Amino acid sequence: MKSRFTSLLVTLFALAFLYIPILTLVMQSFNSSRFGGEWKGFSLKWYEALFNDAAILDATLNTLIIAFCATILSTILGTLSAWALHRFQTKLQEANYTLVYAPLIMPDILMGISLLLLFVSIGADLGLVTVVIAHTTFCVSYVAFTVLARLQDFDFSIIQAAQDLGAGWGRIIRQILLPLLWPGIAAGAMMAFTLSMDDFVVTFFVGGPGSTTLPVKVFSMMKHGSPAIINALSVIFMSLTFTVAIAGQIITNKKSHK
Repeated sequence: MKSRFTSLLVTLFALAFLYIPILTLVMQSFNSSRFGGEWKGFSLKWYEALFNDAAILDATLNTLIIAFCATILSTILGTLSAWALHRFQTKLQEANYTLVYAPLIMPDILMGISLLLLFVSIGADLGLVTVVIAHTTFCVSYVAFTVLARLQDFDFSIIQAAQDLGAGWGRIIRQILLPLLWPGIAAGAMMAFTLSMDDFVVTFFVGGPGSTTLPVKVFSMMKHGSPAIINALSVIFMSLTFTVAIAGQIITNKKSHK
């Protein structure tokens, strides 16, 4: 009985630690006070000011463009990587596995600095393209291991049966592989989209003029003292991220029950 009470207490403390700051942020976004020191009444003026700020809208557009491009590229590359890692068991594949796994454990600041040095060494202009490449670099690993987990339970006898019936690889991919792997691919894509949307450190290093994203914009606004608008922006940004993350979790759960 005492053990259950302790577990419940620890769980409640952890939930409070995680979500009370978020609830405070949401409440302050509707506070008419600029700095949030005291409640001065309900107001939507900070959301109105947010949607009238051209710089924030440009940063939002950049964020979405980068996230969508990085998601598409990392989903394709990650799915192919997962297929290769699962199907071909060689010593070379063990090295490839290490290379795919490395971005998961590499500190963001190290990845950002290394990519910046790479782009500078080849003379690339920093901008949206370099940010998309950088985001794709670390998102590929998450997609690959998500799809790889799906492949662990894949019954390859289905492919052999289809080949015995005369189906070519084009038809096998369209009618067997993609439908059966789709939950894993979709979950990996949503994870990549969320990571790209939230990234600050890598973007800060490899971004250039005209490629400011929302996390970088928020950091800049914090330095210049615009807390009220930042609250409203954070609520919208957080809602979008949570929606994508929850959708990915639902798809993953459906996959595990099949």
